[in-house]
Amino acid sequence: MMRSKKQKGFTLIELMIVITILAIISAIAYPSYTKYVLRGKRAEGRAALLDAAAREERHYSDTNQYAALATALINNSSENGHYNLSIALGANNQTYTLTATPNFVDPDCGQLTYTNAGAKGKSGTSSVADCWAR
Repeated sequence: MMRSKKQKGFTLIELMIVITILAIISAIAYPSYTKYVLRGKRAEGRAALLDAAAREERHYSDTNQYAALATALINNSSENGHYNLSIALGANNQTYTLTATPNFVDPDCGQLTYTNAGAKGKSGTSSVADCWAR
């Protein structure tokens, strides 16, 4: 009398189906994840620029001129170090352009800029609205 053995485990076809499904999910999820990470880093750059602008305006209200970053007590890097800040002062220190340069590759937005007039800018291929919206 022969006893039939129960099959245990998975067949090769079943494993290949699971691997294919995981590959498809990964192909969709990874680009979304990288965009999400870049968006978070850009938020840090925007926050650093707006904080620096507020400090510059405070300094201007005290001295009637804008100042270098160190003079206005502004860090030259963002909170987590994803951006380096710099300032270009205009004639008689009456205008400025703040620039946040990323320490990572960002072809969409590149450098973010902010002026004393509130003009927002970028150096990448995306629109200013896309880079400053979120």
